Amino acid sequence: MARVGLLTFAVVLVGCSALPDKPVRPTVYDFGPGAVAVQPANRMAPLLALALDEVQASAALDSTAVLYRLTYSDAQSLKPYAQARWSMTPAQLLRQRLREHLGLRRAVLNPGEGSASSAPVAAMATGATSVNSAIPPATAPESALALLLLRVELEEFTQLFESPIASTGLLRLRATALRASPQGEKLLGQRSFIVQRPAPSADAAGGVRALTAATDAVVEEVEQWLQQLR
Repeated sequence: MARVGLLTFAVVLVGCSALPDKPVRPTVYDFGPGAVAVQPANRMAPLLALALDEVQASAALDSTAVLYRLTYSDAQSLKPYAQARWSMTPAQLLRQRLREHLGLRRAVLNPGEGSASSAPVAAMATGATSVNSAIPPATAPESALALLLLRVELEEFTQLFESPIASTGLLRLRATALRASPQGEKLLGQRSFIVQRPAPSADAAGGVRALTAATDAVVEEVEQWLQQLR
């Protein structure tokens, strides 16, 4: 009986060791919580209301994969980390960051909300006081009905490895700014932005931190560029 008991125990141990391991869930990343407190009121006059279109991206970036390139061996190959994911696609994360940052100085509208006739209402929502805001759309001057449109195309959003232990987060995008009014759209400017930030570690977590820093830097550059447009 003792031998039978030992044999049974051994069989149970073998059976347990043959069971598959519990699947490891990928780590999900985003750009962090963003602002955690209400910003103090800005005493400067709010800027022209802006309609932020959906950020466009290539098919390679239309997923939640955290991508990297080994530029020292095969720069043309995009590789995904097996155990790392973004919470949304990079285009969605970038648009969220743009909306959050640009909204500190102006009204930022969603697609469909940004008709030229809604610009005075949007300006009032930011606390602007203007005699033009009280003029009905039918009689308001063109300047009061104007609305800034921003369209962004995300071209690169990857971790670049120059060597097995050194990498950077690379973000490349093209921004197009237009002024919309009842008379139509007018191109104000188009510019490409390229930003790289060093990764603190040669892994997915390091790449995420580098790409987050690159995103914050490019959002700041886009804001400064928009303020220069007339």
